[in-house]
Order: sequence, then structure tokens, then C-alpha cells
Amino acid sequence: MRIFRGLPPPSLRQPCALTIGNFDGVHRGHQAMLAKVKAAADARGLVPTVMTFEPHPREYFANFHRRPELAPTRIAGLRDQLCALGRAGMQRVVVQRFNAHLASMPAQTFIDHLLLDGLQVKWLLIGDDFRFGAHRSGDLALLRENAARHGFDVESIGSVMEAGQRISSSAIRTALAVGDLDRATTLLGHPYSVSGHVIHGQKLGRTLGFPTLNLRISHNCPALSGIFVVQVHGLGPSPLPAVASLGVRPTVDDSGRVLLEVHVFDFSGNAYGKLVQVEFLKKLRDEEKYVDLPTLTAAIENDARQARAFFDADFLGQINPANAATDRI
Repeated sequence: MRIFRGLPPPSLRQPCALTIGNFDGVHRGHQAMLAKVKAAADARGLVPTVMTFEPHPREYFANFHRRPELAPTRIAGLRDQLCALGRAGMQRVVVQRFNAHLASMPAQTFIDHLLLDGLQVKWLLIGDDFRFGAHRSGDLALLRENAARHGFDVESIGSVMEAGQRISSSAIRTALAVGDLDRATTLLGHPYSVSGHVIHGQKLGRTLGFPTLNLRISHNCPALSGIFVVQVHGLGPSPLPAVASLGVRPTVDDSGRVLLEVHVFDFSGNAYGKLVQVEFLKKLRDEEKYVDLPTLTAAIENDARQARAFFDADFLGQINPANAATDRI
């Protein structure tokens, strides 16, 4: 998969089957869209392509109006988003910078400059609620007018439903915000996880007896926060049990910087620089600010006990004698 920051240079432009959206989380609804793009591209000999935006348009407008509280939380960082698009069979992703120029671009210019000239669109799929251009003036009707005039096809897709409710990034954000990881897994189609390179931290966890792997979160508004039971992929042949904190660490840091800290049980290897994936299994509690380090240490010890008990119970459940083959004969 090739990734372009902005439009591909003219020499690299190819006729494409395209879909457009934010694709935060690349959930089951997004996956249905991407499957249609891939099928259409294969059938027509086109390049399956996604155009997405960074930052999220709602985040841009929230900052523009100095109302940061209106910005949506982020389900996934750009790396995880791009990896998911690649797994769905996309060969090109255009990450378009959402800025004042794009926000004020007339809808017809969006079609002419970005879709026709910049991406050479031949087949386009959009969600049934898709709007584009200044003041959200562009819609499916305008795209169909241009399709008839310029010779490309346009299709729309409705929402994917789960138990009578629309699968959406907003629904996943709600589930993550309340720690409902099972619901998030159902909507995403896979367990919720965060990937990143292990970086050097303050080494405070080491002095407290709980050394951690530290992962920088690229955005300061993650969709979930708190203390979690997790497992870590990328440090060995199988995932390793761990307990993690995702948040701003109010007891030891007042910068507001978001960090994911993971204490991997019984692990002593050197993980700095490694790319790992942290899979969230259960929320234990919200993040808290403690009066001193001994109180913080006691809380961490309790979190670790709960996490170990979670893994012990899960292991015992897998070898429950009632499930043994001899009991089914």
C-alpha cells in the first residue's frame, strides 16, 4: 500500500476506485465499504483507493472556534488506521490535510481538483450521509451530475446495523468511554488495541517496582482512559499478560500529555524501539490522582493483583474439567 500526504504527484496518478471518509477505527461499517471498493476495483482494473483527512474535520472546526471540548475523541491513531486500510485491500491512501483552504473549498472545486484531476476517479462510493465542500454544500446529487458529465460511476451505501443500531465511530467512542470493551469489539469486528513504538520514559515505574513499557499517544484525546487488563503482542511468539494505564498520569505529571504505560508481568527483556500492539481486555477503574507515591504504589499493586486474577481465571476456564473430552463421551 502506498500512502500519500496530499494528492499524488502527476506522474503517479492512476485511475482509481475511491471512497472518502474519516475511517476512525475502521469498524465493520467501514469494512463493508472497503470490501465494495476492492470488488469494484478488481472488476474494472482500477486501483482501490481511500481519501481520508487529518486532522478530523470536527477537530479542525472545534479548534478554529476555540471550543476544543467539541472535538471528537480518537479511536485510532493514524498508524493503526492505515494498517487497517491496508488489511482491507486498499492499495493507496491519500491523507488530505484538513485546513482552512480545504474547509473553504467550493464543492465543485473539490470534485474538479481533488477527485477528477488529482485522483482520476472512475468509480466512487460514499456513505449515504456524506457531505463535502464549503458549508457542506456538496452531496450525492452533485456527484451524480458530475459523474454523468465526466464519465465516472457513483454509488452510495447505507449504514451497517447491529441489533437495530447503526454501527458508527460515535457508537464505538461511547462504548469505549464507559469501558464497554465487549461492545466496542462487536462494533469494530476485532478487539480494541493500540500500537506504537516503545519509548524511554521517566523510569518512575521501575523505582516503584513496576517497570513499564511506554507508548506515546499521537493525539491528546483518546477514546478511552483508565486502568486496564491488557495483553501485549510483539514481544514474543505469543501475547504477554499485562496491566496498563492510559491517560495523563495526574499524580506524577501535570503537563497533560497522554501516555500509555504497560507493566508486562514477569518480563525482563529490552523492548525499547520495538513496535508492539496493546490489546485491551477489561477496564479495572478510572485514572485517579493520589496524594503521594506510596498511595499510588498501593493502587498499582491492587491493579496488578486484579489483572493477574483475570488471567488466572481465564486460564482455569479454558481447562475446566467439564469441558474435557472424556466428559463428552
